Amino acid sequence: MITLFHSHQSRSMRVLWLLHELKCDFEVVVQPFDKTLRGEEFLSRNPAGRVPALDLDGQRIWESGAMIELLCERFPKVGLGRPPGNPERADWLIWLHFAETISQHTAALTQQHVVLREDHMRSPIIMKLEAARIGKCYAALEAQLARGDYLVGAFSAADIAVGQAVYMARHFTRLDGFRRVTQWYEMLTARPAFQKSLPPEGASLLYDKDFYPAWDLPDHG
Repeated sequence: MITLFHSHQSRSMRVLWLLHELKCDFEVVVQPFDKTLRGEEFLSRNPAGRVPALDLDGQRIWESGAMIELLCERFPKVGLGRPPGNPERADWLIWLHFAETISQHTAALTQQHVVLREDHMRSPIIMKLEAARIGKCYAALEAQLARGDYLVGAFSAADIAVGQAVYMARHFTRLDGFRRVTQWYEMLTARPAFQKSLPPEGASLLYDKDFYPAWDLPDHG
């Protein structure tokens, strides 16, 4: 049995998307962003008190990258992984985990724009630096996508992981000027499995805006 503990607009979305692509049987437990993440029950699933957490036949797994690798190994015939010995294995692993490079900058910006609620707590310098770093990540993707429609040969879980990271990063850095990344992202988000991984209508969301621009702090005189 596969059970995913999931929060909307978080890294767990990439695992949910993968599960829909795999077309396997699974359950989803929606976990709110609240103090229950620090409760004993959830900490037994993810000791860092973060989503996602995955119950895989009674084995408790955390870290979305590890979940993706294990699920691709469990369902090899779907072809979303690259097993040992495959000539694309190294590139697949690199791009799969590049999702976290993007996500760390998005997490910093989420803290600045969403978690910190008072202007005096926020840093416009951090906002601008982290938004620019996401742009550098887009540039790396643009260069890789000059080689083909997807990151590693045919569509794979690397596209899922990085595509979801871009879905989050677009709240802070637009894709303007990155033609190949934009085309790739549009292909990914048109997939039925991606659409199924989106928050349902009426769900409680982390982001209440589509875009958060870097800004200068107001002059409080």
